[in-house]
Amino acid sequence: MSENLKTIKELADELGLAKQTVQYHLKFLPTENRQKNNSGSIVLNLEEQKFIKKRLTKIKKVQPTENRQKTDRKSTKRNEELSVNSLLLEQIKDLKNNRDKQLENKDKQLLQMQNLLDQQQRLALQDKKLLEEYKAENDSLKALKMPSQETEFKHLDNQYKDEVNALKEHLETLLEQIKDQKRIEEQEKPRKWWELWRK
Repeated sequence: MSENLKTIKELADELGLAKQTVQYHLKFLPTENRQKNNSGSIVLNLEEQKFIKKRLTKIKKVQPTENRQKTDRKSTKRNEELSVNSLLLEQIKDLKNNRDKQLENKDKQLLQMQNLLDQQQRLALQDKKLLEEYKAENDSLKALKMPSQETEFKHLDNQYKDEVNALKEHLETLLEQIKDQKRIEEQEKPRKWWELWRK
């Protein structure tokens, strides 16, 4: 650690003051870039040390020299009380800030969960609609592929009727042909002379 850096206790010992007094005056410094040593204690650089010493010398100059001891004790007690109170206030502020950040994070998480739930519900509705559409389409395809029994019987009945009618027509044409053939055969037969007479 650099020789220029001192802990709050080291500075308090050097100045012959209580640690809380130094802590009280430390709160008037900006907290950004606050340095810590390996054991995690706050260390003060030269500028911060000078600032605290300057504040303490101003306070000492303001007090008359006769009553310095009495007022030093009173101010030390008061400073100690103030420094303890200021430390407690800072801890409360830190706790409040941490709580506020945690609440913010929880709110964000809740919003994300609500968004995810909404998306899930929308997807479930879309899936349900698609399933109903597929089911309706499937039913209509089944209806097209599988005719009802009545339709099948009518179709078979019509098919048999058509076949029977076709056979009847074919039979009639065959009978006609046979008749025609008989006529032709009769006409071509040599006639006997007595048959001619009959006609």
